[in-house]
Amino acid sequence: MSKITFLGAGSTVFAKNVLGDCMLVPALQGFEFALFDIDEQRLRDSEQMLNNLKQSLGKDIEVRAYLDRKDALRGAKYVINAIQVGGYKPSTVIDFEIPKKYGLRQTIADTVGIGGIFRNLRTIPVMLDFAKDMEEVCPDALFLNYTNPMAVLTGVMNRYTKIKTIGLCHSVQICTKDLFEHLGMDKEGVKEKIAGINHMAWLLEVSKDGVDLYPEIKKRAREKQKEKHHDMVRFELMDKFGYYVTESSEHNAEYHPYFIKSRYPELIERYNIPLDEYPRRCENQIKGWESMRTELVNDTSLTHVRSREYGSRIIEAIETDVPFKFGGNVLNTGRLISNLPEKACVEVPCVADRSGITPTYVGDLPEQLAALNRTNINTQLLTIEAAITKKREYIYQAAMLDPHTAAELSMDDIISLCDDLIEAHGDMLPEFTGEKAVTVTN
Repeated sequence: MSKITFLGAGSTVFAKNVLGDCMLVPALQGFEFALFDIDEQRLRDSEQMLNNLKQSLGKDIEVRAYLDRKDALRGAKYVINAIQVGGYKPSTVIDFEIPKKYGLRQTIADTVGIGGIFRNLRTIPVMLDFAKDMEEVCPDALFLNYTNPMAVLTGVMNRYTKIKTIGLCHSVQICTKDLFEHLGMDKEGVKEKIAGINHMAWLLEVSKDGVDLYPEIKKRAREKQKEKHHDMVRFELMDKFGYYVTESSEHNAEYHPYFIKSRYPELIERYNIPLDEYPRRCENQIKGWESMRTELVNDTSLTHVRSREYGSRIIEAIETDVPFKFGGNVLNTGRLISNLPEKACVEVPCVADRSGITPTYVGDLPEQLAALNRTNINTQLLTIEAAITKKREYIYQAAMLDPHTAAELSMDDIISLCDDLIEAHGDMLPEFTGEKAVTVTN
């Protein structure tokens, strides 16, 4: 029996989306859906939910929960990763509250920035443990990574393990659709080309019947900017740099040095920036889970409509040899994007079929867009250096190179902030505790 293993299966809603999608694929009938999570209660919730869904849909698959990770992985053909290391408390709270004491404000803190750096540092060792188990019990499995920070974690898996890894995000497939809906434009028949890095990929081309739609998009966007709306940061970036970016305004507000600035507090109101958005979202999800749990876990008539997630479609393409094109995160091997570093993880069009996943060549990005990408890649690569070498000074350098952090804090304060964050993480970052290192070594 072929096997799909879901790591972080306690994410019940997401497990329903991705594995529910897989249940609807005829080629995956007869598969085992193996579930693993360190939270046994949430694991059992997902097991019950998926078994209810299986019965309701009348599908021929086996749902099985495992308490041993290696057993869950053993013999898997595909592994789906959706973990969060450290959870909302204590980790997310640490990521927001300690920087706030230094006057450094954030919105989401899960990609780059000081919050993204420390989310990476506590997640990378777990990912490497996954890879070690997989190399032993399912070395040929395809690892589909949904966990953020996407670029760093996917990059680590591809650079430092033998596991074939593709990084998957939601932002590419909804970028043009959401933009056109917001501007009141018809997306039917529109052609698009998107490439860059995760959460900062660019809508490079957008046309219909051979007509470039960017002039109309920019005209409507300028009108929109005269009133408050949810996408003001992205429209401002498009106005100044010429292209629309895939990820939301709340994310992009903290990827750049232009928007969250203590010297210019009026920018928060001007661009409608939701500071501390992720903690609010987490609190609401926690409060809403119990009522949702009753509806989701105990509903024996539960049903499912296939979502827009890429996971099931990639697996289906590999199983059936019917090609599927998608935006994926891969190493920039061979300079797929020729003006970004080879060590970077880039987000480019990819094709899945029976031969696996083949990324496509993009060439040069417009130079201003590559420059913006490189500001985030710098921090990503230094964060990887910190995690692999266990040298604290690379954490400092990653933070010093982050555009938002560097625009707000002095070098001394950045070092002090990193030290405070390391101390607060305690046993979650044991390799960095001990004597503080403030000098650079070779």
